[in-house]
Amino acid sequence: MLRQVAAVAERLTTTYWFSHTSAALLHGCWTWQLADVVHVTQLRAPKGAQVRERRLRRHWTTLPQRDRTEVLGLPVTTLERTVVDCARSIAGAQALVVADSGLRAGADIGVIQAILEEAAGARGVRRARSVVALADARAESPGESIVRWIVHEADLPAPTPGFAVDTRLGRRWLDLAWPELKVAIEFDGAVKYTGGEFGDAGERLWREKRRHDALVEAGWVVLRVVWADLAVPEVLVRRVREAMRRRL
Repeated sequence: MLRQVAAVAERLTTTYWFSHTSAALLHGCWTWQLADVVHVTQLRAPKGAQVRERRLRRHWTTLPQRDRTEVLGLPVTTLERTVVDCARSIAGAQALVVADSGLRAGADIGVIQAILEEAAGARGVRRARSVVALADARAESPGESIVRWIVHEADLPAPTPGFAVDTRLGRRWLDLAWPELKVAIEFDGAVKYTGGEFGDAGERLWREKRRHDALVEAGWVVLRVVWADLAVPEVLVRRVREAMRRRL
């Protein structure tokens, strides 16, 4: 996708800023399941032929100086504007992935809120407010963000990201936790068990088992979630509900 962005930058002659998911990529935000389209924002409406470009989406609006910046020498919407544009225009789980990573990268929540206020009544703003309200800089991976969105959509209580627990092995951090119930979710991307730069896979698996056992001994119910589980959210939600029910 970044090669497509570079190709667009070489041929466009109008004044523009890369925006939406293209800006998210340039800012180094996490992304998930993006469409194969480059987004730019310009100050004037595009001509008819430009609107019909298949892999280039042109947005047009007034863009305050506050919302303009550069990344790698390219014109890009600011991190805060990018978070809002994505939250307004893409699916909730995808948008939360961007928003979480944007906050981790230092996006100013006050500026984000100001941009949302300025756009009050516009398309997608209500959904964007929900995404921003849920966004959390403590999220440590796109998978965790997606799990939190699934939980949110199921009207379950919001879990706490990065919750510290004292165990016989010392302090350990849970990816997502409901401390009052001692129920937790650990998202496992599986990369850490594949060896290579992450060390011996068998040793890492053994350490993870010891960690899991210590958390269980400390009274926690720990649900392991992998990428494949995100494809069937209703099953994940059922697992969480059942774990919570056992603790009530």
